[in-house]
Parts: sequence; C-alpha cells; structure tokens
Amino acid sequence: MARDENIAAQEKLGEGINSGNLDVIHEVFAPDVVDHDPAPDQGPGPDGFRHFFETMTTAFPDLRVSVDHMVADDENVCIAYQISGTHDGEFQGHAPTGNRILALAVQIGRFRDGQIVER
Repeated sequence: MARDENIAAQEKLGEGINSGNLDVIHEVFAPDVVDHDPAPDQGPGPDGFRHFFETMTTAFPDLRVSVDHMVADDENVCIAYQISGTHDGEFQGHAPTGNRILALAVQIGRFRDGQIVER
C-alpha cells in the first residue's frame, strides 16, 4: 500500500503546483526533508520548497508541471517531467522576457509515511 500512497502524494504535489495551491507542500514534504539539489536561495525544508515555487509561479505565472513517466516502489518514486511557462516576472535578477521556457528533468524522491523525506 505504501507504493500507492507515495504515488498519490507525488500526484498531489503536481496538482498543487499547477493549481497554485502551494499549501500541499507542507502535506507532501516531511518537516525534515533533505534536498540534494536545492535551487539558489531555496532554503531548507518544506518552507524552502514553498519559497522556490512561489518564486517560480511569480516569474512564470502559467507554470505547469507535467509528468511524462513515473515508476515507484514502496520507498521511492521516480518521475521524468517537464516544467513549462512564460517568463512574465523577474526571475533570479533577470527581467521578464515574455519567452516560453521548457525544462526537462528527472527526480527520484524517497518517501516515508506518504511524505517525501529526500530528493
């Protein structure tokens, strides 16, 4: 059952980001989550992830996360995904350009009790 719970948490995170409901971050990430690849000025824990996504959705108001492929077991969820959006706000010191961005990425998250504890 842990596998299904982990998948549901991963999907909830994507839905929250896409809908602008960043409150899900504190539900999906464990308080002691470790991020091995934090963004510049992200900060630790769920608050750091929330800050990152607030920055992203301010700079790219139409930000979308789309999962192309997902594999999971009782402890891990691996996703291949795309992030897209239009650069309509300042981002890391760069003025808005109006250009569309598309980033492809792979992420492996380790879960405990339905929350991400490491990624």
